Amino acid sequence: MKDGGIMNRREMKKMDTRIKAIKKAAQELKTLSGGIQAVDRNADRILASVKMLEINITDLLPHLS
Repeated sequence: MKDGGIMNRREMKKMDTRIKAIKKAAQELKTLSGGIQAVDRNADRILASVKMLEINITDLLPHLS
């Protein structure tokens, strides 16, 4: 971030890319877990946090100029 915390569109796109990577990794982990409940539950928690990040960043991108 530059100039007192103002984030530009390019920085937001970088964050969006990483958010999508985290989501994909958590979904893959859940697929690979073989039904291990602890892994599934923790992957679900990660995905819930990713959803909040999507609301904060990913969903805003189309509305920025």
